[in-house]
Amino acid sequence: MTTDALGIIQRGTTEILVEDELKKKLALGKPLQIKAGFDPTAPDLHLGHTVLINKMRQLQDLGHEVVFLIGDFTGLIGDPSGKSTTRPPLTVEEVAANAKTYQQQFNKILDSTKTQLRFNSEWLSKLSVTELIKLASTYTVARMLERDDFHKRYHNHQAIAIHEFLYPLLQGYDSVVLKTDIELGGNDQKFNLLMGRELQKHFQLSPQIVIMMPLLEGLDGVKKMSKSLNNYIGINEPAGEMFGKIMSISDKLMWRYFELLSLKKSMANIQQMQQEAEQGANPRQFKVELALEIVARFHDKTAAETAYQEFEQRFKSGAIPTDIKTITLTIDADSLSISNVLKQAGLAPSTSEALRSISAGAVKIDSVKIEDPKLTLQANTTHIYQVGKRRFAKVTILQNLACKK
Repeated sequence: MTTDALGIIQRGTTEILVEDELKKKLALGKPLQIKAGFDPTAPDLHLGHTVLINKMRQLQDLGHEVVFLIGDFTGLIGDPSGKSTTRPPLTVEEVAANAKTYQQQFNKILDSTKTQLRFNSEWLSKLSVTELIKLASTYTVARMLERDDFHKRYHNHQAIAIHEFLYPLLQGYDSVVLKTDIELGGNDQKFNLLMGRELQKHFQLSPQIVIMMPLLEGLDGVKKMSKSLNNYIGINEPAGEMFGKIMSISDKLMWRYFELLSLKKSMANIQQMQQEAEQGANPRQFKVELALEIVARFHDKTAAETAYQEFEQRFKSGAIPTDIKTITLTIDADSLSISNVLKQAGLAPSTSEALRSISAGAVKIDSVKIEDPKLTLQANTTHIYQVGKRRFAKVTILQNLACKK
């Protein structure tokens, strides 16, 4: 094992359990079995999902064996991680339809010739009731209630369905079946990931190393990337739309995207760019490099260059005037609805008119068309808002410091 290899593995991680065990496994010089599971809860992946897949690719490039596990069985239960209520289970048809799209999408990052695609229904659907009871007997209710989200729901007298206790057990059992050496997951998955270690010990296997990755912030730079929050960049989006969204992120968020999403830039490269920016270089040029890399990955180099040229042309042609008004809105909350932003910025005479403009497809933020009338904008952010062809404003939303706790 080289120091460089360990550094690549450590890049962007929030926690590695247990790092000394990882070093010992790496020192053996043998390919390790790497697992990351994805429940097919939606048909399309976004850049937030690719944080784990990027790490898989890095481990793959280091010579390790990667298993992309689709949780078509666990997806029927619904992962309770971070949830304050029981998730409605998906139907078999919904899971199957969503799973079909995943292979095509992860192949844009992973080397398909070196990637095992597995479905956990292969073994979980074959568990007998007797076997499931034996598996459930390996963990106590008291230990389950130590889990943060279960603990909160229990003390808040919120329902916890019995099947939710099965989810971490079944995810852990996946690691037993696959004899996983390393499992990757988001930092909200700690309980589930450690369950894999415990069950492997119970079945007298070497316990897996757990590598946790952060949840990628969305375009607002505050909340995690999510379709429901409309702050996402989908990997199947058109090249131009993807390019524009990446260019709309803040300069501060750009460095985090570089660390978690770039496969071309080393941490030394990123630190050098940051230093150059601090010394006066325009961060925009680095953001262009990031956008070109990401768009080329999910489309191709030609599509990325075309998206860049079109993006530049929109500005050079006067699509966004250089002398637009600059407005600062100070609010008492931590966010403001898009309709209120447009009204207070003078871009719409009323919130109802703002909503009509959104429905008509006439509203853009940083050149990206907005379709969600319920979109909220976070405080302490700056964007260019456009209504129709002639109304523009560069709006900064600030939270009243007296209202912050």
